Formats: sequence, C-alpha cells, structure tokens
Amino acid sequence: MNTRFKHSLIAATLLLAGSAAMAAPSVNGVAISQQRIDAIARMMEAQGQPANPQMKEMITDQLITAEILRQEAVKKGMDKSADFQAEMENAQAMALANRFIKEHVRTNPITDAQIKAEYDKVKAEFPEKKSYRARHILVKTEAEAQAVLSALKKGKPFDQLAKEKSIDPGSKVNGGDLGWNEPATFVAPFSEAMIKLAKGQVSATPVKTQFGFHIIKLDDVKVEAAPPVDALRPQLEQRIQSQRIEALIKDLKAKAKVQQ
Repeated sequence: MNTRFKHSLIAATLLLAGSAAMAAPSVNGVAISQQRIDAIARMMEAQGQPANPQMKEMITDQLITAEILRQEAVKKGMDKSADFQAEMENAQAMALANRFIKEHVRTNPITDAQIKAEYDKVKAEFPEKKSYRARHILVKTEAEAQAVLSALKKGKPFDQLAKEKSIDPGSKVNGGDLGWNEPATFVAPFSEAMIKLAKGQVSATPVKTQFGFHIIKLDDVKVEAAPPVDALRPQLEQRIQSQRIEALIKDLKAKAKVQQ
C-alpha cells in the first residue's frame, strides 16, 4: 500500500468516526435534531446555567426520555384528543409570539440618547431626601436654656456646654451630637426648628418639646441624589423595552379585527 493511499484511508476513517460520534440521537428511528438540543441549551444558558458537555448530555437524555414517552402516547392515540390539539395550538402561539417579541427587541436596539432621556424622567421623579446632622443641649427649664444661649454668645463651645448642661444622656457625652437623621426622626417642634437653620447656625430661641427645652445647632445637611445613569442602566433598558412592547401590542391590536 503506497503512503498517499494509506494517509487518505486514515483520514476517511477518522472522518466517518467523527460523523458517527456527532450523529443525532434517535429513538426507534425517530431522530432528535441538534437544533432541539441547542434550543434548550440556549434557554438554560439564558437562565445562568453554564454551557458544558455535561449539560448537553443531560439535555439529550431528557429529550430521549421525552421521545420514548411521546411514542407511547401516540400508540394510545393521545395525540388525537381535542385537549392535546388545543395545548399544541396554545404552545405554538405562545412560542411564536415570544419569538416575534425577541426579534423586535433585537432589531430595535436602545440608544444611549434614549437611555439618557428615560434617566432624566426617572431623575425628575426621584424624591429628594435630606439628612441633617444636628447637636442639641436639652435642659429642663426655659431659664436654663436662656442661660445656655447667653454662654454660647460669650464664646463658650457648644460641645462643652452640652457635656456640662444637657440632660440627654445619649448625646451629651458626644457634645450633643445626634448623628445623621431625617427630620421625621424627631418630634415636630424640634424638626421644624432644625430644618430652618443654616449650616453652622444655632437656634436663636429655645425650642420647647415634651422632653424639655432644646438649643439646637445644625452641623451639616446632605441631599440624597438620584443614582448615576450607569447604575440604573439595566432598569432603564427594561423600562424602555416594556414601554415599546406595550406600544407595539397596542398598535397591532388596533389594526387587528378581533371578535369576541
């Protein structure tokens, strides 16, 4: 046997072996196409399951089992029942409807300009939240509160006075610091006085609540802004797609002749 013929024979043998290995599985002569295996694999990948040979093997085994059961059902005439025909019609309608929507989404990509426009709408709807960092000195009587104000005017540090005079055990050790809070955290008279202060300002008069008399100092204010556009991109894309699909369906329904 010459070398060229020998090599050709080996190549042909390997090609036939590969073709046999890749041949579609079958049950009693009914082939299970690679397209069916691939379709389920794509669906599982979309759900986050990794594509690997084990997954393909599992899918193939499931389809073989399903085909065996299908053939037994056909032998019993189950494929001729009205219920089965209705199920098949519904399944086909839903599958084609989903395919139509997916194709519409694929062929109508969302642009950055559309994302920006939708973001501006969301940003306008975003509720503005303000947090305040305040200090206070709580005393029992208005006279004590006036004495505190007098000491502050003479230059005594607020935090020092809080440690010395405040009857609020939770904040006095920190110089009256209440930390960051939204106005609703506090009783109404306190919050109403606090939000009127400018940064660094001290309340000009004592603020009376059920706890006593407060001298309030506003240390800082921060506004919670809307998240940046990139942080909301997935939600914005979904929102735009939902609006588009809803508009598409509405338009198609308007054109269709539907009788009920």
